[in-house]
Amino acid sequence: MMNIKITGSGSYIPANRIANAHFKDHLFLDESGSPFPQPASVIEKFKAITGIEERRYADKNQVASDLAFLAGQRAIEDAAIDPETLDYISVAHNYGDVPYGKIQSDTVPSLATRVKKKLMIRNPKCVAYDLLFGCPGWNEGVLHAHAFIKSGMAKRCLVIGAETLSRVVDPYDRDSMIYADGAGAVVVEATPEDRGLLSFESATYALEESEYLNFGSSYHHQHDVDVRFIKMKGRKIYEFALSKVPLAMQACLQKAAIDISSVKKVLIHQANEKMDEAILIRFYALYNMQPPSDIMPMSIHNLGNSSVATIPTLYDMIAHGELGNHKFQEGDIILFASVGAGMNINAFTYRI
Repeated sequence: MMNIKITGSGSYIPANRIANAHFKDHLFLDESGSPFPQPASVIEKFKAITGIEERRYADKNQVASDLAFLAGQRAIEDAAIDPETLDYISVAHNYGDVPYGKIQSDTVPSLATRVKKKLMIRNPKCVAYDLLFGCPGWNEGVLHAHAFIKSGMAKRCLVIGAETLSRVVDPYDRDSMIYADGAGAVVVEATPEDRGLLSFESATYALEESEYLNFGSSYHHQHDVDVRFIKMKGRKIYEFALSKVPLAMQACLQKAAIDISSVKKVLIHQANEKMDEAILIRFYALYNMQPPSDIMPMSIHNLGNSSVATIPTLYDMIAHGELGNHKFQEGDIILFASVGAGMNINAFTYRI
């Protein structure tokens, strides 16, 4: 039976390091527009909750499609393929190309089309499209590639996640410290082997949850009300993630008939260290177990939350031995999971 496997990966992590100290004299306001009295204590509490010590921002002359191209190019080189043989290029993002200092998002042509042009691919049958699915967008792109390949519509796909969240944050909102820029990509190909993607779960909760992450006005009430920024209801998202993500992860293992003891790594969207740790604990509690100490690699401490880019960059770093002692071995079972705007969740099991 035909399956899919990742044959190459690449990432682009901007060189601009923005440490927490960058915000030490920053004016942060609450929703009512009142300032927090001690910025230093805000930063200290922020680090304790999120685990973030620094984040990366793109160069001023770069936009999301530039980051996507660089990550995609590296994945193609890693897979050692001719880019003309790609059947699909999908780029997961949420805000399009937002030039530095501007407020308007540019999505026409699509970011995927821009990436295809930068890759100099002439083949018109290589279809390029964008995918908007919140932070789980890259995961969903892998599921799309799986569907295309299983149906016979494709043999080889390039799946990219890229975002420049630094361009859409309210500078007066302390949540702005969470967000970062980056891109990650994988080449996915058909394989007859008993490996690759084994099972998946995907869902959208919209009746009550659609506004947990949205666009809203600045907390500075003298700011132009028509200029919008990313806003989130942190407590709502935390509670939602803890109630839904562990169950999706469990469903994946059940569908693939995999025992939890066989899982070697859990790659979770790098949204918030405490939330990810809580998800992992809740997941293992479903089996009356405690999680192994090295099961969940983290990159959020130094890279921040780059939305759709966190999981593919995390995967790429491990695949190339760039994340401490974390590594993949042939035959390892990896569990991917994400949650984000929608509210969307997804997860899939993968055998290396």
